[in-house]
Amino acid sequence: MDTRWLSPEELTAWVRLTAVLELLPAALDSQLRRDAQLTHFDYYVLAMLSEAPARTLRMSALAERTTASLARLSHVVQRLEGRGLLERFPCRENRRATNARLTEAGWQKVRDSAPGHVATVRENVIDALTPEQTAQLGEIAIAILHRLDPDRARSALYERYDRPTETGDRA
Repeated sequence: MDTRWLSPEELTAWVRLTAVLELLPAALDSQLRRDAQLTHFDYYVLAMLSEAPARTLRMSALAERTTASLARLSHVVQRLEGRGLLERFPCRENRRATNARLTEAGWQKVRDSAPGHVATVRENVIDALTPEQTAQLGEIAIAILHRLDPDRARSALYERYDRPTETGDRA
């Protein structure tokens, strides 16, 4: 098999994307640890619960929404539960399943943490781009996501904020 080496332009783009993938999580994590005593993943778990009906999800659904293994999620949920930010309880519909629910303290933590998190996202990503570049970033990200998720099994994760088009379809 012949290797299709990256052109200089492709290599430049790849190295820059890799740097973003390494530096951005650290920036998000740093702000949340400093201001909210949460990791970025902690915040993401709480945010996903905050968006769910009754602020409750089965652990398996929460793992899917956060793209985490059940083992990793269980560890984080146990830690957040110990802080009183969420609670676990048996699923009424399936006795073998467990639900996670955001507590009132967890909901308050999300509400208190969100402004700083959004400011960090805006400062490090959105404000660095023009509106045209933001639109391009969305298109670039979806093109890559469609390669990583060709059957779109996880599209609910990354298309949930898409705006409907004039025909009513998802953009």
